[in-house]
Amino acid sequence: MPSYPFTAVVGLEDLRLALLINAVSPAVGGVLVRGEKGTAKSTIVRALAGLLPRVDVVAGCRFSCDPAVPDPLCPDGPHLSDTGDVGVDVRDARLVELPVGASEDRVAGSLDIERALTEGVKAFEPGLLAAAHRGVLYVDEVNLLHDHLVDLLLDAAALGTAYVEREGVSVRHASRFLLVGTMNPEEGELRPQLLDRFGLTVEVRASREPAERAEVVRRRLAFEADPEAFVLRFAEDEAALAARIAGARTRLTSVTLGDDALREITTVCAAFDVDGLRADLVTARAAIALAAWAGRYEVTTDDVRQAVLLALPHRRRRTPFEEPGLDESRLDEALERAQQAGDEPEPDPDGGGGAPPTEQGSADGPEAAEGESRQHQGGGGESTSAMGATFRPIELRVPGRNHESGVAGRRSRAEGSSGRLTGDRVPRGHPGPLHLMATVRAAAPHQLERGRRAGSRLELRRDDLREAVREGREGNLVLFCVDASGSMAARQRMSAVKGAVLSLLTDAYQRRDKVGLVVFRGHEATVVLPPTSSVDAAARRMSELPTGGRTPLAAGLARCGELLAVERVRDPRRRPLLLVVTDGKATSGPSPVDAARAAASRLARQRVASVVVDADDGHVRLGLAADLAGHLGAPCLRLDQLVAAQLTGLVQSMTGRAA
Repeated sequence: MPSYPFTAVVGLEDLRLALLINAVSPAVGGVLVRGEKGTAKSTIVRALAGLLPRVDVVAGCRFSCDPAVPDPLCPDGPHLSDTGDVGVDVRDARLVELPVGASEDRVAGSLDIERALTEGVKAFEPGLLAAAHRGVLYVDEVNLLHDHLVDLLLDAAALGTAYVEREGVSVRHASRFLLVGTMNPEEGELRPQLLDRFGLTVEVRASREPAERAEVVRRRLAFEADPEAFVLRFAEDEAALAARIAGARTRLTSVTLGDDALREITTVCAAFDVDGLRADLVTARAAIALAAWAGRYEVTTDDVRQAVLLALPHRRRRTPFEEPGLDESRLDEALERAQQAGDEPEPDPDGGGGAPPTEQGSADGPEAAEGESRQHQGGGGESTSAMGATFRPIELRVPGRNHESGVAGRRSRAEGSSGRLTGDRVPRGHPGPLHLMATVRAAAPHQLERGRRAGSRLELRRDDLREAVREGREGNLVLFCVDASGSMAARQRMSAVKGAVLSLLTDAYQRRDKVGLVVFRGHEATVVLPPTSSVDAAARRMSELPTGGRTPLAAGLARCGELLAVERVRDPRRRPLLLVVTDGKATSGPSPVDAARAAASRLARQRVASVVVDADDGHVRLGLAADLAGHLGAPCLRLDQLVAAQLTGLVQSMTGRAA
């Protein structure tokens, strides 16, 4: 079936413009498309390849070398003949899709297994990074990409070169591509390093206009009924758009970025307090491409403004629970300041309106919230505390390694079909992915026994097979068990606790965990939020949490045990991590302290990995939370010890059992 035409897509103006900017100037750095399901993200990206100019490549080169400047170190080189000529092929620009579950060998390339086994020679089999050179590399659900593949993308995107060092093969080849990723933010965020590598970002939402939605459905049904006729219907529009892209590419090198436009770019980037200078460079390149696309030879303020709206939203500092996007009134104020500064003979270095005040969330620890939290008194002795300041927490992991294939994520160690290669083993049952070099080594002794002739095939026996052992990261079920009793409201303690829990929720969101929330107060424990992937729902429930009453600690732990037992059946591949946030007091029910200790010991016998966060901030600490941690077999941390900036060795001491 032919691809859906780019010009047939209804709406999505910002996304279309972002893709066209990159088609004109691939140096902009690609596009990240964020949006809900079913918004034609993948459709429009796949349609882009048909608009790109055709590519001249060296004939027979698997790495798409440019015949004008062939790579002297290309693995398929040297390309120059005795007469100094280079054969030339012309082909369409490629769109290469990188599957989320791809192996490292498939992405970077590997030893050619067929030639190694049949001819006994080392030969390199190019991967997806080679195929995407001088084309488009598309990653659907890029936020679900395994970390080891993210590392490969980062290296290639930063250097324009892919390096392969494994299995006795050492290869480097050019790998410059237009990186396009699509993602649903509800399923987790990108690593900041990869996020910053995308030049532009666009938020996509389905239209709420019935007429526009009807046209989308009408066109899609027409395409599915007769794809060839539908494509032919838009062929003229597609050809015109492709010609405009080619013309803008030709015009690009003649566009001037004046001092006034450059001042506007740098002023805006400084005003939004973005990290580093990549934002300035990307915005400048995008503004130049916009001018070329519009047929102009000089960048205007409108070009700068449009480029900023596409290049800065994902570089602005924000928590995952904040809405993306830029404050356009603030953008206009920054542009106006830049224009006024250009009219002054000597700009005042203090008059440019520096970086905005630090937003909430940048405090160094939960204790910063103490002076700002407010108590709203309700009936029955209850109170609702304000949310305290958030921070970057230390890394908490489930001890040990999951020897099964865990759920893909970024928290705890787990074996699986993907991840970093750590060794090999004799297959247990049906063999997994083959470890080639280990298999060849195991087969080597009996090649000599049979007097193997040069050039003959390698003889393999079943007991020679070795499967690869890989270690990656998994997502966990992070279950919060939070003490919301009256003692937690004392001295505005609950405000700091809420800030700490929100910080840990943010961390869980970024590590692709499921989360659940159990709260105990009065005489019972309540599942405020059953285990879910919607971490923002847990954040909302936590912010609205009232405090008051006695402390049924045993009931809270027992309720967590029941919930984890159900989840173990429902989602057996996901290991739990229990975070108990309490001051350790137990005041509800018969023999409350003994009951709490017994409940903790039951969880320990079930091998539930736990961490106790001690919320006791009194001048004289009673050590009750530490006693509870002892019965759980868990580390005990104070609230201030959760802050990553204050800690270096505690994570290793906590998770030493993982080694």
